[in-house]
Amino acid sequence: MEHHSKEEKLQNPIRQAKIIENMSVDDLVHAIDGCAFGAGKLADAVDIYTEMLGGGSTSFFGLAGAMVPAGMRQIVADLIRDGYIDVLVTTGANMVHEIVESMGLHHYKGCCECDDIELKNDEINRIYDVYLPEPYFVDFEEKMKAILSEIGSETISIRELMTHLGNNIDDRNSILKIAADMNVPVYCPAIQDSMIGLQAWLYKQTRPLNVDAFADMREIIDICYQAKNPGALLIGGGVPKNYIFQSMLISHQEFEYAIQLTMDTPETGGLSGATLDEARSWGKVSETARSVTVHSDATITLPILVAAARSRLAKM
Repeated sequence: MEHHSKEEKLQNPIRQAKIIENMSVDDLVHAIDGCAFGAGKLADAVDIYTEMLGGGSTSFFGLAGAMVPAGMRQIVADLIRDGYIDVLVTTGANMVHEIVESMGLHHYKGCCECDDIELKNDEINRIYDVYLPEPYFVDFEEKMKAILSEIGSETISIRELMTHLGNNIDDRNSILKIAADMNVPVYCPAIQDSMIGLQAWLYKQTRPLNVDAFADMREIIDICYQAKNPGALLIGGGVPKNYIFQSMLISHQEFEYAIQLTMDTPETGGLSGATLDEARSWGKVSETARSVTVHSDATITLPILVAAARSRLAKM
């Protein structure tokens, strides 16, 4: 722990935020960068993310939580398209909803205080305040059957499965399609924990489907070995966060940039709330890394973070 003199501790007075009309998102972030609490943390995150992307760092993106159903899909897709994500690690659930959206089937704004029995009778599934019609999964099942039937009996990795899915999607705003087109690997280590996994298992009962759950390890570890000043933006935690960190742990490198957008706290000992300082004890994040955790709803912080960083990158 670094120690400072009394004089050093009192170097940075709080600057009161000034909000005016017609501010850009980046103007807003600059207005709060002298504030404390979450405002100051978010401003720090923009500084770190801009430096990370502007310096050509190998950029890892961890996507957990119901971000696609909540409306964050286009943000992630555009980051991939514009070269700001080199490696995407995500949950199977996000990719299920990504495929649903790619089929032109929408998620709908609902409510979080409603009659869930009534929703069940109406064949509507609820994710907090997002509604998804149950019949959509019939269309999803047919789509998955058609895509899986093209794989044959060869053994493939999960990443290769995700690339195959992307190559069979027509939506130009699809995360999976853009990633496949841009040769950006999409890793989904817990693919079984999703409707993709369930449909793949059902398909495998009558036809060949061989997916090697361990085959991706060498590939992502090789990326970690070759990474330049690696950086990670982690949305939530869970499997994507751990998969990214454990893969770098095997290499000779550590993350030089790390940003975490989460609402989880460290007191339970769970990885999703674990601090980035704790990651330093494991050698996952370097001793000198620029890092920050922003405790807030990522559907608020991610758009602001990306918008402000993009504005700054456009001026470089």
